[in-house]
Amino acid sequence: MRDPAFWWRPRGLASGLLAPIGTIYGVIAAARMTQAGARAGVPVICVGNFTLGGAGKTPTAMMLARLLIEAGERPCFLTRGYGGDVAGPHRVDAEKDTAVRVGDEALLLAHVAPTIVARDRVAGAAAAKTAGASVIIMDDGLQNPSLAKDYTIAVVDGRRGIGNGEVFPAGPLRAPLAAQLTKTDALLVVGDGDGARDVLAAAQARGLAIYRGRLAPDLAAIGDLKARKVLAFAGIGDPEKFFTTAAAAGIAIAERRAFPDHHPFSAEDAASLVMTAEHDGLALLTTAKDRARMAGEPVLAALAAKSHVLPVTMVVDEIEALRAQLFDGIRSR
Repeated sequence: MRDPAFWWRPRGLASGLLAPIGTIYGVIAAARMTQAGARAGVPVICVGNFTLGGAGKTPTAMMLARLLIEAGERPCFLTRGYGGDVAGPHRVDAEKDTAVRVGDEALLLAHVAPTIVARDRVAGAAAAKTAGASVIIMDDGLQNPSLAKDYTIAVVDGRRGIGNGEVFPAGPLRAPLAAQLTKTDALLVVGDGDGARDVLAAAQARGLAIYRGRLAPDLAAIGDLKARKVLAFAGIGDPEKFFTTAAAAGIAIAERRAFPDHHPFSAEDAASLVMTAEHDGLALLTTAKDRARMAGEPVLAALAAKSHVLPVTMVVDEIEALRAQLFDGIRSR
């Protein structure tokens, strides 16, 4: 589904009408978060966010895994596999699995480190440990209490922040901010803007570590796209972030098409995108997540073949401080 626009505006009539439901939902979510989780037997790192929708969790998880690999650790990702139909525990095969089975994020993660999809996080952690993991990285799950975490970093979009600050359905928060901050060790603010001002102040008041990051495009992968105009399309939590990143990389975007998060492209979507691009002489450009959802789908073969991908990596300004805190967190427990 698409995020309601009023989530990202100052509190108004719509959020006010839904606030009583949000209060009830928030009380339940906050109470659930106080439950003690099971120990995995190896350190557990959680990469989460306070709101529904995307903020950069998957690139952050991949960045942390690379730090751990460089240090000689054997990280394994644990994800629910949102958008896939496999309950798991299931070890992802990046070459044979499809997004329909395991979700688009799991396919991306599996190219970096072993990845387990499991709706039952405790069972998934056991499978990861059996597979030889020395540390588990949870992509999402800050609000899930079933598994005890040793280090939790929350990713916040610098432009959108936490929106109107209300709990779902009145706003984008998954639980009251205070309840989520008590379970968080560090904040990673991604991108420019002052939308995260309020959450930054709340995190600083609690003495949480604050890091600044940005999604850096792989300029080598762009190739000759800088000499062409493109039709950029994305079905992620915040398509505008992708469009902004592409434009900042020097790509001329002639047309933009935004789809809901994890959108399963249909044959009609594919035909429309391909025909428009061909008619207007545009190259097709999309995200790695969107391209992953096309894999193994015959009706999307033409779209997949014609779509260029703009890979991005998470770059953190205070990377050495983050590295030190990360390893202190997992080695002290």
